[in-house]
Amino acid sequence: MSRAFSNRRSAALVAIGAALLTASYPPFRLPLLSFVAAAPAIILLRRLEQEGDVRGALRWGFAYGLVTQGAVLYWLVVALWHFTPLSALGYLATIAVFGLWHGLLFWFVLRVRRRLPAVPLALVFPLAWTAVEWAVGHQGDIRFPWLGLGTSLGDAPVLVQWADLAGARGVTLWLVWCNVMLVEACIGKGERGAGSGSLRWRPAVVVLATVLAAWGYGVWRTRTLPLRELGTVGLVQPNEGFREKWDPAHADSVVAKLVDLSRKLESGGRLDLLVWPEAAVPGWLAETAAWDAQLAALARDTRTPILAGGLHAVTPDAYYNAAFFYDSSGQWRAYPVYGKHYLVPVVERVPFVPVRLFRSVPGLGHWSGGFSPGSTLPLYPSSLGRFGVLICYESAFEDLARRYRAAGADFLVNITNDAWYGRTAGPYQHATHLVMRAIETRTGIARAANDGISEFVDPLGRTSSATGLEVEAVVAGRLRTSDVIPPYVRLGDWVGTLCVLATLGFAGALAVDKWRSRRLP
Repeated sequence: MSRAFSNRRSAALVAIGAALLTASYPPFRLPLLSFVAAAPAIILLRRLEQEGDVRGALRWGFAYGLVTQGAVLYWLVVALWHFTPLSALGYLATIAVFGLWHGLLFWFVLRVRRRLPAVPLALVFPLAWTAVEWAVGHQGDIRFPWLGLGTSLGDAPVLVQWADLAGARGVTLWLVWCNVMLVEACIGKGERGAGSGSLRWRPAVVVLATVLAAWGYGVWRTRTLPLRELGTVGLVQPNEGFREKWDPAHADSVVAKLVDLSRKLESGGRLDLLVWPEAAVPGWLAETAAWDAQLAALARDTRTPILAGGLHAVTPDAYYNAAFFYDSSGQWRAYPVYGKHYLVPVVERVPFVPVRLFRSVPGLGHWSGGFSPGSTLPLYPSSLGRFGVLICYESAFEDLARRYRAAGADFLVNITNDAWYGRTAGPYQHATHLVMRAIETRTGIARAANDGISEFVDPLGRTSSATGLEVEAVVAGRLRTSDVIPPYVRLGDWVGTLCVLATLGFAGALAVDKWRSRRLP
């Protein structure tokens, strides 16, 4: 086989992988694709293994990560354009990091298969893939755990009910294993000739058995999980344009519009909690007496607690993307202000260098963030029960929801401002994380977004009252939760931890094997 032909085949596999992975996530609703989305990567890796091309594994793994994540995250160009005309560079830097991780993944798996041939691909590849997914969510100030493969089944919640045992990371491990087994079912076990055509049906049968087991558990859990209604929550979606929202001349009208929409919602019936989206108040709430007074009056007049997003400064060097809780008497200073823990890289917190230095670079604009990360997880009281807050893409981080639940949260509230995504796949991808968070913690979630998608998610991952994108809307819905504290809340991300340890174990075995080979005469 010529090198040119081999490269064309590899490029075709990368392109097919990008198409399949993109179509596995929202807004597409094609859950079956999740079981073959990683198949092109597996076929490519098997071919590289047959050729013994270790350097090629690094090169094509990088290409696979770059192109597939580039297709999934294309909306970053649109989103970052609001902050800098260099948005394409930010997008390329982001997907290049994914490329590096996937290059390392391909190289590592190929090395394990060459040096430790007794280790099956169906073991090492799922473990290493899941370990990489874990690493992406733990890489310091540039962590970005956006849409692990397990989250792609958010549109088929019956198949992922067992995330209350193993979390989204467990679903990822299972899906990658299914991909490997289906590849083996279709084209055999590779160059050794093991696995004749008469045996290839067995991997497919094993996969089908696990799918039926997941489906059976999901049906059983759907029928038996005890749910209870907490009360009525109102969600306000003002649909403010990104730049208009932060125009100082427009700020007072933004708050006035929120108050008017809230009173309109209250006129339709009694609410137990009112939720405004992330940064609904376009500025420093505590330092703007007029806005504070309007919120306090609204809470007092309607006797309804309010959770509102805004900005909060403690000192000139410590300020937060925050959430404020007003009780039904109009007080908020008696409660801790929640500061967002996980900040969007560059936009909210510049990594590695002082923000002033970053802002001095032409083209980066004044939107480069110097926010401080929050350090506490307050639980706010209400007639519905106690609740915790997730701001924006904190919904992608499984640890916050789990920690809230372990601390006694009866439900969660997610506030976000997705106006910067535009009409891309971004808002749909963003919202699907909450399906997994609800199932993992067995808690109800209310989501208020500036321009959509606002909705409710029950402890079974089922959504309701979802709004459209870029529309002004108010929603009143009954929030449901569960009193069940599942094993995942108690045990944490045990699957991710074990995958990382197993991958490190394989790395150690490689090092020992290399050391021994050097000592042989």
